[in-house]
Amino acid sequence: MKDYIEERALEIAGYIIETNATVRQAAKKFGISKSTTHKDCTERLSQINPGLAAAVRQVLDVNKQERHIRGGLATREKYLHQQN
Repeated sequence: MKDYIEERALEIAGYIIETNATVRQAAKKFGISKSTTHKDCTERLSQINPGLAAAVRQVLDVNKQERHIRGGLATREKYLHQQN
């Protein structure tokens, strides 16, 4: 694995842990795709630093559990603004 990929994976992991960011938020922050961000956090990070990978996995699992709630709130906001 190239050095810049390892550095990017570590930076993304740190950002996700510090801010409880979603994969989409992290991808936007670092200017890369969601799939690259996800691959960095799940596959590549586990090879580089398994402990850090486990911490990131916890944040991503919480985000996944809350995903349906966020989507519902966004839809609610959308329709509230359309009716007014």
